[in-house]
Amino acid sequence: MARGTRTNLATLAGVVGDNSPVDRPATGGTPTNVPLSELAPNPRNPRDDLGDLSDLVSITGTQLQPALVITRDAYLRLYPEDETTIGLARWVVINGCRRLAAAENYGRPNLDIVVKDEVAKDRETLLAAAVIENVGRRDFDVIEEAKAVELLINECRTVDKAALKLNKSKAWISYRRSLLKLAPELQTALRKGELAVRTARTLAQVPPEAQVQAWAAEQQREHKKKPEPDPTPESDNTLPARTPVTAAKVTRTFRRLEADPATLADALVDYLDADGLRTLIQALTDRP
Repeated sequence: MARGTRTNLATLAGVVGDNSPVDRPATGGTPTNVPLSELAPNPRNPRDDLGDLSDLVSITGTQLQPALVITRDAYLRLYPEDETTIGLARWVVINGCRRLAAAENYGRPNLDIVVKDEVAKDRETLLAAAVIENVGRRDFDVIEEAKAVELLINECRTVDKAALKLNKSKAWISYRRSLLKLAPELQTALRKGELAVRTARTLAQVPPEAQVQAWAAEQQREHKKKPEPDPTPESDNTLPARTPVTAAKVTRTFRRLEADPATLADALVDYLDADGLRTLIQALTDRP
């Protein structure tokens, strides 16, 4: 409505309340909290495994972030072959599959959602949204990440387009893809944390048939760099060698303390047993 004009009350009534365009859900009247039975996880989720869900156990009481979903129709326009997979679900979860799994696992009956069918405008955008959700997560290992990036490249058909979708550099894309050149044994070691990512990237440049041998050689070199541990004593009760006590050291101690003869006598009586005192007296008597 133009500024400075009269307001028609009948017209105003038509754009408020349920008819207001402000803050209207993306699909028009879609609820923001829905039963789990109406949600399906993304069949095209790039993750191989949702991992340990124990960090999401608090979802039984509080869901800190809503799941991003698209409508059933929006998903099936892109992947009609997945109709059986998603069943009768009204929405497909694109970002938040772990939250959905945790809710099912820990007994939460519903989930907060945000409906955004715009992320399903094409397959590239939908896959990019799923990949971006997981990139950089601690529980999303580098091999899963590399596979997800490769899927997106295949969908986009070019590295440049995939990099643009992910808002990442071509070097970042290239680094991830290089890990897929590793031998299966090394990929497993990398996922378990037994192989450092820095070393893995170097090994990926070696012909596949020589990678395992090259890793073994690298491990031997690293082992040789480590200092040899101190020999274990024969017994835990072994005491460290004591520094020899000389008369000169005792004399310096007495002088530093400025002890008088009576104080020295009291200290010696406390320090020495009866045999020690007799030996001391005899030693003093024998002195010239």
